[in-house]
Amino acid sequence: MKITALLENTTERNDMQVEHGLSLYIETDTHKILFDMGQSNLFAKNAETLGIDLSAVDIAVLSHGHYDHGGGLKTFLSLNDKAPVYINRFAFEPHFNASDKYIGLDASLKTTLVEQDRLRFTAETCTLAPGLTLFSCNERARSCDLGSFGLTVLDGNNHVPDDFRHEQYLLIEEKDLRVLISGCSHKGIQNIMEWFSPDVLVGGFHFMKLDPGDTLDTAARALNKYSTRYFTGHCTGEEQFAYLKERMERLEYLSCGKTIEL
Repeated sequence: MKITALLENTTERNDMQVEHGLSLYIETDTHKILFDMGQSNLFAKNAETLGIDLSAVDIAVLSHGHYDHGGGLKTFLSLNDKAPVYINRFAFEPHFNASDKYIGLDASLKTTLVEQDRLRFTAETCTLAPGLTLFSCNERARSCDLGSFGLTVLDGNNHVPDDFRHEQYLLIEEKDLRVLISGCSHKGIQNIMEWFSPDVLVGGFHFMKLDPGDTLDTAARALNKYSTRYFTGHCTGEEQFAYLKERMERLEYLSCGKTIEL
């Protein structure tokens, strides 16, 4: 299995373009998967530089309904005319940041996906293929709650704290290896680890708003209890990653242009 970061906030390469966002290209033994598409067309430009053919992708997944993960969806649809796009049924709800700025998806894309018969709405679980399963975990208890960090969803005319019911996680089971792919882990990385305890976890921790200190210390201790290898970036925060790295043995940063081979 190979996982390549087509887009992330940072890069160590001078031929990659970056922005605040995430896009991962995943090759398993049987499928070519695009997981998130960043906020623009940069993921596609980087894919071309890396020699990755996005027209050959046969499954696309959107982790949640925020622009920095789904803003490039229109570009993907223009490059690929076959792959179904798996999106949580709540992802097109109106989402906002702490300043009440709209950070949701382009609602017109829902119509486009329906017209092309590409939209696959998901609920609590969805099997994409043998060894590929999406989970929303909305019915599972959360032992750790860091709040919504000011993020909201529109409920009628009112902004209410986002419970991130629009977020989903991809579990890949291949050759006795369990790999979990998460976009931002808004439901709590500690909760996600309790639910899945994978061999490998790839995704953001959503710690970028947290100051280094007790909360991150607690998270590091909790994550260290597992034998999991962690590959993170994007919304984890560079300062927060550096702090965690000093306290975690199996933590690595996945920047734009890097590939993981498992």
